[in-house]
Amino acid sequence: MISIREARISDVGRITEIYNWAIINTTATFDLDEQTVDKRMEWFEHYGGRHPLIVAEADGKIVGYSSLSKFRDKEAYARTVEVSVYIDPEYHGKGIGSILLKEIIERGRQLGHHVIMAGITAGNDVSVRLHEKFGFVLCGHFKELGFKFNKWQDVLFYQLTL
Repeated sequence: MISIREARISDVGRITEIYNWAIINTTATFDLDEQTVDKRMEWFEHYGGRHPLIVAEADGKIVGYSSLSKFRDKEAYARTVEVSVYIDPEYHGKGIGSILLKEIIERGRQLGHHVIMAGITAGNDVSVRLHEKFGFVLCGHFKELGFKFNKWQDVLFYQLTL
C-alpha cells in the first residue's frame, strides 16, 4: 500500500538518493553532478506553505516524491508553479507517479494556484503520458536548451490550468 505525506527533513537523504539516480541515468533533470545531502537540505528549505513537497511511502520506504516550486521569481507569477515528480527506479511502472501527481495537483488547487507547469525533456514519453493523463497540454517546444549525455536536449513545456 502506498501512503502520501508531507516530506520531513529526515527524508532528505532518501530524496537525495532518488534524485541522484535521475541525475546519473536520465535527462529528467539537467543537473549533471550528483547532489550532496547538505545541498539538498538547502533545496528542502524552499518548500512548505504554498510550495508543498510530498513523498510516497511503500513498505516503510520512501519510493518517490513530488513538489510544486516557484515558476519564476517575479510577483505576477505567484499563482503559477512548476511540478516535479521523481520515482525510485525499483518502483517505476507501479502507478506511484500517478498517485503523486494526482495528490500534488489537488494540493495546488487547494492552495489557490492557477497554473501548474511541467518541463519535460523531449523523448521522456513516460512523463509526457503521465502529465497528459491528468490534463496537461503541450504549450511549448524549446529546442536544444540543455546539453546532457553529449547531446543537446529539447524541453517540452506542458501546462495545466486549474
